[in-house]
Amino acid sequence: MSEPQPSPVSLKEALKFWAKLGFISFGGPAGQISVLHQELVEKRRWISERRFLHALNYCMLLPGPEAQQLVTYIGWLMHRSWGGILAGTLFVLPSLFILIALSWVYLTFGHVPWIAAIFFGIKPAVTAIVLHAAVRIGKRTLHNQPLRWIAIGSFLAIFVLNLAFPLIVLVAATVGIWGGKRYPQYFQQAGASGKNEAKSYGPALIDDQTPSPEHTQFKLHKTLMHTTVALVLWITPIAALILVFGWHTLYPEIAWFFTKASFLTFGGAYAVLPYVYQGAVDQFHWLSAGQMMDGLALGETTPGPLIMVVAFVGYLAGHIQHLIGYSNPFWFGVLGACIATWFTFLPSFFFILVGGPLIESTHGKLSFTAPLTAISAAVVGVIANLGLFFAYNVFLPHGLGGSISWISIVISLLAGLALFKFQKGILPVLAGSALAGLLSYLVGSLLI
Repeated sequence: MSEPQPSPVSLKEALKFWAKLGFISFGGPAGQISVLHQELVEKRRWISERRFLHALNYCMLLPGPEAQQLVTYIGWLMHRSWGGILAGTLFVLPSLFILIALSWVYLTFGHVPWIAAIFFGIKPAVTAIVLHAAVRIGKRTLHNQPLRWIAIGSFLAIFVLNLAFPLIVLVAATVGIWGGKRYPQYFQQAGASGKNEAKSYGPALIDDQTPSPEHTQFKLHKTLMHTTVALVLWITPIAALILVFGWHTLYPEIAWFFTKASFLTFGGAYAVLPYVYQGAVDQFHWLSAGQMMDGLALGETTPGPLIMVVAFVGYLAGHIQHLIGYSNPFWFGVLGACIATWFTFLPSFFFILVGGPLIESTHGKLSFTAPLTAISAAVVGVIANLGLFFAYNVFLPHGLGGSISWISIVISLLAGLALFKFQKGILPVLAGSALAGLLSYLVGSLLI
């Protein structure tokens, strides 16, 4: 007996699910996409497997957080523009509020010995997690030797030459354009051969044979309207920040920096981390390398997109800069977190609502996908460099001339073993590492 067709889903019912999703979507991009698949394809059957994968492939071609863009895409597919906007927003809001609270706790109580010990244990785990991400993304992306050479080249470019991440992306894209024309067999997307056949979980609301809804068709007037709205939503707040605070001040710098980040970060959340690190730590000195690692750990342990680490960066920048001379720097931190989040995610909505009807027609065309395949390969090398940089700061906290933190090395090796060999999730690894850090503090206290 065949499965019955699911009942139509109202916008109100969909919003209840999107709100719930914002609180249960742990595990980074892979975990969030898995949750989406289980809920929307297998359990609720709002969308078929093939249509889900089609949407996912499109979102993976875009810069920015693919899980949030996938939520926005499906919301848009089901309930037009407002459905997409509300779905994407509800996916982000819970993690924004949670990270603002955790950022305040971190700055206020982070120097309490037992809390500092927890973060001491988490830092080595973050090193292992980033290196694990590089390996995982590499297995998915580097399916031939030329792409491996691109990854090695990008690693050397940032590790040896200290080139900026946007320049590496530009060079990789150029290589991809040339390679796609000259050696197209090396720049096909992974899985393009069709080895992974889509499964069927029964009839879905948006099925394989369901015609694309009328609102998803390209219409020039709608494209112009959405583009105008997006520009107004970008220009108005950045102009207001400049008028209130001045051009070369913290908040306009946060807005402009995260706008650039949102357009340059192909390859998901881990791809944005090297760029954010270069800007926030090396260029603007908003926070230290250790604080950046703590922020990544908090981002890994909270629901929502991993890219929400930008809220932590924005909060610390605002809070720390206004510590002196202000009775309550908390609200300056909140403003920084909200600005970083707004300018990071605004382009993601733009890409779906404006780019969806335009770019879907190019999906699968090598001239479009080849440069993005090359960029994805380059991202692997950049993430590997970030992992090694974290390892240097954790294992040699006082530089080459200082002592080695053997405890950190042991925790990192155990975290790596749990991730690589035993396939443990990120949350158990972070919890175990935090406990190890706390135990090392307690043992050290007893020995003194």
